[in-house]
Amino acid sequence: MPISAIDAISPAFQHTKEQLFHPFRLGEWAKLALVGLLAGELTTGSCGNFNGNFHVPQQPHRFIAPALPDIDPVLLGLLIGFLLLLGFVFWIALLYVNSTMRFILFDSVITRKCEIQNDWNRRQGPALHYFIWQILFALAMGFGLVILIGIPAALAFGAGWLTDPKQHMGPLILLGMAVLLAVVGFIVLLAVVHVLTKDFVIPQMALEKLSAFQAWSRLLRKLGAEKGAYVGYVVLKIVLAIAVGIILGIIMTIVILVVLIPIGGLGAVAIFAGKAAGLGWNLYTISVAVVVGCILLAFVLYVVSLISVPAMVFFPAYAIYFFAPRYPALEAALHPAPAPPLVPSVPTITE
Repeated sequence: MPISAIDAISPAFQHTKEQLFHPFRLGEWAKLALVGLLAGELTTGSCGNFNGNFHVPQQPHRFIAPALPDIDPVLLGLLIGFLLLLGFVFWIALLYVNSTMRFILFDSVITRKCEIQNDWNRRQGPALHYFIWQILFALAMGFGLVILIGIPAALAFGAGWLTDPKQHMGPLILLGMAVLLAVVGFIVLLAVVHVLTKDFVIPQMALEKLSAFQAWSRLLRKLGAEKGAYVGYVVLKIVLAIAVGIILGIIMTIVILVVLIPIGGLGAVAIFAGKAAGLGWNLYTISVAVVVGCILLAFVLYVVSLISVPAMVFFPAYAIYFFAPRYPALEAALHPAPAPPLVPSVPTITE
């Protein structure tokens, strides 16, 4: 019997409590934090607590110029091209890891046990299908934004509104508002598709080895049969995400401040020590600073991920408990039938 989005909260909360605290296992918690971080399940509600009160230097070229002496433009172009290619390769690799970790997180919640190596080897097939889906989804997102922004901009340019904007302020404002509404609507649609994919498409791909397109075809039929239930699920999940984001945001802010204060102190000591030793900002010291900064960023993200582990388990569990009564294969995986009792063998009597 299908349950409502509200009814799915209680079993998901109970599932989270039992998996994480009965008993509490630090190693399991640490693995779930890594899986959730790489799967993109990290709660971002605390981002609003960082107001960005820092000042960018008014003339940053005075800081950078000494570090970049006269470089051959061709060499500089090749360096920039190499860095762009390296960034693209890193993005592709991270996207594939994200695709695989999404299935590992699903398995971890279903079985209440995180086994990264075993699940990584077992889920390569579905992960590849999801990886292709994510690439196509990113291309569709980029193409859609180009159309929504590019076509109105081309029309405005063709009408001459951009050559003399003061004379066409009214039409430009109306066009800008229409474009803004269209872009916001498109982004909301993309967000809903992303949520439905990771919540209801991933289980079908994991349990029946379907492609993302096959799973979406099935899901669309389910959505058509229960529009109200799924709309209620999405709305309630947004409310829950906001509430959890606020709570975790407060905790994260306190923890991050506690972590960053000693790190900042060590950084200041390192800078003063470098100045005392006659070191200055150059290409090498900036490179070292960037590498150290990336390491610190990864450390802070993992600390935030550790704090967010309950949310990383609760939200997938919430989706599973809502979807399981509507998807028999998931219900069977969530509540496997008990193994039949062993019947003792009766010795035969021979004459």
